[in-house]
Amino acid sequence: MRPFENLLSAWLWPSREIFRLGSILPRMQRKLSLMAGGSPALSLVVLLGLVVGLNLSTGSGQVSAGHRLGNASAESARSAAKGAGQAILVVLNKSDHEAALVDPDTYQVLAKLPTGKGPHEVAASPDGHSAYVSNYGSFGVFRPGEPAKVEPGHTITVLDLQHRSVRGTFDLGSFTRPHGIWVSRDSQRVWVTCEGAQAVLELDAQTGKVLKTWNTNQQTSHMVVPTPDERKLYVANIGSGSVSVIERSHDGVANLPTAAGAEGIAISPDGREVWVANRGANTLAVISTATDRIVAGFESGGQMPIRVKFTPDGKQVWVSNARSNNVTVFDAAKRQLLATVEGGAAPVGIVATPIR
Repeated sequence: MRPFENLLSAWLWPSREIFRLGSILPRMQRKLSLMAGGSPALSLVVLLGLVVGLNLSTGSGQVSAGHRLGNASAESARSAAKGAGQAILVVLNKSDHEAALVDPDTYQVLAKLPTGKGPHEVAASPDGHSAYVSNYGSFGVFRPGEPAKVEPGHTITVLDLQHRSVRGTFDLGSFTRPHGIWVSRDSQRVWVTCEGAQAVLELDAQTGKVLKTWNTNQQTSHMVVPTPDERKLYVANIGSGSVSVIERSHDGVANLPTAAGAEGIAISPDGREVWVANRGANTLAVISTATDRIVAGFESGGQMPIRVKFTPDGKQVWVSNARSNNVTVFDAAKRQLLATVEGGAAPVGIVATPIR
């Protein structure tokens, strides 16, 4: 397994702490230095309308300056676009209805592209050519002085990462509030949750044609992850406090209760376990993919665990706890808490990428 270089915090809810972020970075730096041990170099990028880089080597660290991208909260996906020869960070500005393409090394904004209203999630294709943005339709939620607006979306914006342009828009019709999104290994399929229809769609990545529809019959089907062999999809359902297990070969759907507010979800690199963050119960649930049963459950180490992410080597699991303003790090095999990184501004998304 190659060492990992980057841990990207995909987005943070804007708050008054945005301007005090610099004061927490030294604490994060010291904590991560202790965690690094004998691990290879690590870097952390925090996004919330600004981007802050933290480059960390074993035993020492370097904090770079913040770079403002906009006033809205942001979501990120990293893509090494082969044709362009440059890695790109895609940042969604929810209330500005746009995607910013950012150089992850210099934080320079390379382009700003229009999306649908309230873009919430983005997934880059493994071939590095495209990124798919789910236009959820909720925006203005985190902007001081601006009333929250909900206009249920029904589109996906397709970005051309090589030409830094909008390639097209997929209209999902009655399948409203698209949210969690993932692109298949061959870059030919897109899976997306649609909360308004309590469904998960499989789309043709080139045309947007709906190839399959699976009904979860669960409330707020929010995030989706596939197994490495892509035979199964796991869907976190916030409102029902459950995970839907979709068998793609025969279109079977089974629902497994986890705990209140199941939202964050991630699968181990070896495909053996799915970890679920139950934000309403402040717990984590571990599901065996062999049996699709819960094999472990324990406290998240914080309040409102909302995202969970394995490091690329599969050895650690990072959990963002939005209400307690911290990120907890677990030993994946022992399921033991290794460290707590105190932060601010309600940390949410985490994206880990292998070294380039």
